[in-house]
Amino acid sequence: MNIYVGNLAYSVTQDELRDAFGAYGEISSVNLITDKFTGSSKGFGFVEMPNNSEADAAIKGLNETPLKGRNLKVNQAKPRGERPAGRGPRW
Repeated sequence: MNIYVGNLAYSVTQDELRDAFGAYGEISSVNLITDKFTGSSKGFGFVEMPNNSEADAAIKGLNETPLKGRNLKVNQAKPRGERPAGRGPRW
């Protein structure tokens, strides 16, 4: 299961996310989203867990828990096509 992790402190590392989610089971991958120009964190990322029951436990266990002073927002990631459309430019 692909899990969205938001409201991350900009100083959180992939290893710290791996440690937090690893307490709930096996981790396939951790991907922190960074700005392509500055390389700094954008404050969210994704964790892939192969076992859905472990992923569900991680979502329930970590959502709204603090990590480096910020409460995490954790839920199942939605495929790009399912997200609401943006408002577009204002002319």
